[in-house]
Amino acid sequence: MQEKISGKLQLHNKNLDHFNVQELALEISLVLTEKIASKNLTVLELIALGRQPYTNWLGSLKNKDLSIINNAITKVNLDSLKHKKCYELSDGQMQRVMIARALSQDTSIMLLDEPTTHLDFYHKATILKLLKSIATTTNKTILFTTHEIELAIQLCDKMLLLNNTNNPYGKPSELIKEKHFETLFPKDIINFDANTASFKVNK
Repeated sequence: MQEKISGKLQLHNKNLDHFNVQELALEISLVLTEKIASKNLTVLELIALGRQPYTNWLGSLKNKDLSIINNAITKVNLDSLKHKKCYELSDGQMQRVMIARALSQDTSIMLLDEPTTHLDFYHKATILKLLKSIATTTNKTILFTTHEIELAIQLCDKMLLLNNTNNPYGKPSELIKEKHFETLFPKDIINFDANTASFKVNK
C-alpha cells in the first residue's frame, strides 16, 4: 500500500512488486483500524467478502467458499452474531468480524495494524489470544503492530521492537534476557521488571 523506503520485499523468493493485485490477495490478508464503508451489511455478508479473490465478477459463492466462510465464523466464535447488522456490534465484536473476513480470505499471511485499538483490557487479551490460536491451528503467519507490549510478550512467538536504533528481533524471552525492554522508555519514568515481564511506573 506504500512505496518501500529501500531494500527488497520478497514473498516465495519473488519481489513483492512483481505480484499483481489479484496474486497478492491470494497470499496476504489485511486487517486495518479504518471504518468499513457500510455497516449495513450483516456479519455473514461482510465476512463473505473475504472470498472475493476466488469468485467470479458476480461474486458467486460455491460450496467450498461457504464452507471456508462458516469455518471462519466458528473459529472466531461469531455463530450467534452472523445475521446481525455490523452497526449493532460492539468494537470488540466488530474486530472479530474483520479477523474472520481475513481468515475467510484463506491466505498464508495475515497482517493486522493495531488490532486491539479502542478495546478494553479483557477484549485486547481476547483478540490476541484468538490470533495466537489461529496461528497455531492453521499454520498461518500472523504479523501485527501493537503498543500492548506486555500482552505481546506473553503471546507472541517473536517480536520486533522498533526503538529507532537497532530494532532488535527475537523471542520475547531472548529480548528480556538481552535487556532490550529496559531501554524502550526513559528509566526515570518507567522501569521494566524482567522477573514479571512487566513495566512499572516510578512513583
